[in-house]
Amino acid sequence: MIGYGVLSYLLFLIAFLYAIGFVGAIVVPRNVDHGIAAPLGVAVLVNLALLGLFGAQHSVMARPGFKRWWTRLVPSPIERSTYVLLASAALILLYWQWRTIPAVVWDVHNSAGRVLLWALFWLGWATVFASSFMVNHFDLFGLRQVYLAWREKPYTDIGFRTSLLYRLVRHPIMLGFIIAFWAAPTMTAGHLLFAIGATGYILIALPLEERDLVRALGNQYQDYRRDVPMLLPRLRWNSSKTVGQH
Repeated sequence: MIGYGVLSYLLFLIAFLYAIGFVGAIVVPRNVDHGIAAPLGVAVLVNLALLGLFGAQHSVMARPGFKRWWTRLVPSPIERSTYVLLASAALILLYWQWRTIPAVVWDVHNSAGRVLLWALFWLGWATVFASSFMVNHFDLFGLRQVYLAWREKPYTDIGFRTSLLYRLVRHPIMLGFIIAFWAAPTMTAGHLLFAIGATGYILIALPLEERDLVRALGNQYQDYRRDVPMLLPRLRWNSSKTVGQH
């Protein structure tokens, strides 16, 4: 069981690191600007289908109702690892089958502007990674669950906590993704389609997640939602005592 969790986590790490190269069109052989050649209409349909497949898997498997049904088939300690495994597989399929749409939407020639956009790109990814540790990185990706099962200890919910970026926005992980997706010195039509599709998914998925959090936590999350914005931080530091986890 712990081996399954570790392998699922390692696949996530590979998919996450490849995502940086995929979105930034750096190092990796297939990326958001250079995938499989296809006619424009086919490319748009295939790419939207790939984004939709990832979005459906990511959202459906995160719903409490699905988890209750799913854990009748899959042992609870590996439920999160299986979610991570399938999400990583959906991402790898997207990288593999992404179609090129090469038209350039914008290209920033100013050197200072390009440096700024690259800095924002890396800041976005750093925000994603750092924010996962501000809750519990190893619980989020299933390692804590399989470790506790291996040690024959009961799983305990990590709950909510006040932690750094979660005082500024309720979903810093998603904010980091959005920044990374849009901070492009050269924006191709394929990259723009990816950024629009991924951002649209985030904006649809977050209200669904928050609905589940309100049902689970009641006034605790209602108060947090009232005090802390979803994605756009306010200028002042918020002293809220609770924090949400994505």
